Amino acid sequence: MEKIYIIGHKSPDLDSVVSAIAYADFKNKLEGVNIYEPAIAGEPNKETKYILDRFGFDIPQKLNNLAGKKVILVDHNESSQSADGVNEAEILGILDHHKLNFSYNMPVEVKTLPWGSSCSIVMKEYLQNNIQIEKNLASIMLSAVLADSVITKSPTCTEMDEKIIEELSKISGISDWKELGMEIFKISASTDDLSAEEMATNDAKEFDFKKGKFFINQLNTADLDVFSKRGEEVLEAMKKLKKERGYPTIITFVTDIIKGGSKFLVITDDKEGMEKALGKNLDEEIYLEGVMSRKKQVVPMLSKIFDK
Repeated sequence: MEKIYIIGHKSPDLDSVVSAIAYADFKNKLEGVNIYEPAIAGEPNKETKYILDRFGFDIPQKLNNLAGKKVILVDHNESSQSADGVNEAEILGILDHHKLNFSYNMPVEVKTLPWGSSCSIVMKEYLQNNIQIEKNLASIMLSAVLADSVITKSPTCTEMDEKIIEELSKISGISDWKELGMEIFKISASTDDLSAEEMATNDAKEFDFKKGKFFINQLNTADLDVFSKRGEEVLEAMKKLKKERGYPTIITFVTDIIKGGSKFLVITDDKEGMEKALGKNLDEEIYLEGVMSRKKQVVPMLSKIFDK
């Protein structure tokens, strides 16, 4: 039978990659087949590589073009965030925890919930269908939920995410999940081995607003001072990226997972609009207390100004 690829967004993060792996496992077990296969749409970040290696998983195959393939999209639904060729692919379904901005010429199965992680939704599918999860798969799913929920500190984290963390903790045998979460963020927060270009694109997504396509990148750290030392390098990389790709606005925001706030670096053609959106003067250092989520906080702030 023809393969069906389950694939996340470009600039794959831990939740994107692991939800593809887990949902492929779930679908194969549910239907008693071996046709669902996880895939990635780009180079995974270092915490994703670390977690997969630690728990014995190979990095899924990279698909550079989806044209002519049967696919299920996980952890995203906007075509601008998908692998190339998505508009020529046969899309069979979506599993996501972001807002819907999806159009297709055929009805498809859509599973979306306003939870903190796509892996939480996959876990719900396992539980509702009474399908067993192997210990190591539970371990990488737990890691993904912890990463996307910022160890439950993110405003996107729900009571269901917390319950799923406890359930995955039991299955995986990882009792101190907070320690695992901090381990993940220590890896993701280290910038010593990253170029300025990598720091400006580490976990980036494109968003289509009525006033243009924005490139929004997020980094996590336990110490903003470490990042601040390389801020000028990252700004130069962002300027280069803007010139090369023609985005009207590029944002990199760095979230301090300990203090619970984010510092913003912004390159934009609309200074006035951006200052309204963020409520800050772009000529000064921008730190927003309590802002940790791109999905639930940053994008809605921008939508109010740039999606009218």
